[in-house]
Amino acid sequence: MSDNPCIRCGACCASYRVDFAQEELQSEGGCVPDSLAVPLVAGLMRLRGTDHARPRCAALVGTVGVQAHCGIYEWRPGPCREFGARAPHGIGDDACTQARAWHGLPPLPSLPR
Repeated sequence: MSDNPCIRCGACCASYRVDFAQEELQSEGGCVPDSLAVPLVAGLMRLRGTDHARPRCAALVGTVGVQAHCGIYEWRPGPCREFGARAPHGIGDDACTQARAWHGLPPLPSLPR
């Protein structure tokens, strides 16, 4: 897993809003720490920091594109788990490429299938 650029880059964590079901909170039986969520509308939460004009998840640790990682990787909400899942090998989809571009980073190289 340490070879996976997705857990070292952080561009997506500093580019997009992350909304998730309230049921994913620890207090509701899920695994996302309550302190990292802000209420959005009934039954919907947003990861703290991703609601800013320049989003950056409060759980992101480090410098984007240099050495960054998710501080709650094991407890991250569904949208984070699903990000890039449709791309080959789970990395480098269009949303990833766009997030990296916003941070001045090149697209991830294609991996052999």
